[in-house]
Amino acid sequence: MIALVTGASSGIGEATARRLAREPGVHLILVARRAERLQALAAELAGTATATVIAADLTDPAAPARIAARVEQEHGRLDLLVNNAGAAWRASFATGGWENVRRHMELNFDAQVRLTEALLPMLRSSAPSAIVNVASTAGRVGRGGTGAYSASKFALAGWTDSLHLEEARHGVHVGLVLPGFVATEGFPQRELVSDRRTRWIVSTPEKVAEAILQAGPGGRAERYVPRAYWLGATARILLPALTRRVLGGGKLAPATSQDSGPEARPGQSR
Repeated sequence: MIALVTGASSGIGEATARRLAREPGVHLILVARRAERLQALAAELAGTATATVIAADLTDPAAPARIAARVEQEHGRLDLLVNNAGAAWRASFATGGWENVRRHMELNFDAQVRLTEALLPMLRSSAPSAIVNVASTAGRVGRGGTGAYSASKFALAGWTDSLHLEEARHGVHVGLVLPGFVATEGFPQRELVSDRRTRWIVSTPEKVAEAILQAGPGGRAERYVPRAYWLGATARILLPALTRRVLGGGKLAPATSQDSGPEARPGQSR
């Protein structure tokens, strides 16, 4: 299996690469901005899986074609694409305005769409194959201060549903993973982990990585991590007024599937 993982230098992407490395006969294609982190990960995994490192900023218009050309030249096929790279910049709309929406959409949605477009012909020719888009529970339920992030993840979730319907007949399964709070290197809510009453709502990158396998090669339509978060998405549909009242304070940082690591522009991860 040839598997490409974006945002592979830390957090969920790194955990996904480690989990995929345990699958028999897998070759990893690790994509992120931090080349040194990718190279270190590839070297560490060399005992169990081979890996190709591609250092790229996915917001660069030339990046998708360059990545696709490299994959085609070196492997000639692609069995799994994990669109994981992303970021969150917390701000109200009155404070962040359109610019904050623009930069979220650029990385969290546009970059995923453009990379998928470049790799889709290879995924079709390699069928049965799979795409996994890593969104967020914020892509089902919006909160105050996270509107731009939610907009990008809502867009990713809606596009994923449509893409699955379009590509199923071509043998390309498209799955969706929606993490809630995940303890990564940029995780801002340490108090949630330290309090046993709220610790349950915080997951780990390793659990998200398992969900990615279930939504990719495993053929699941979507997975929430932790699983109980689907209750919030259901309440948003069935009890919208109550959900708004419950979330009205908007005091927590966004339920993001990505971390804001040292690699990036302010707020950008991987």
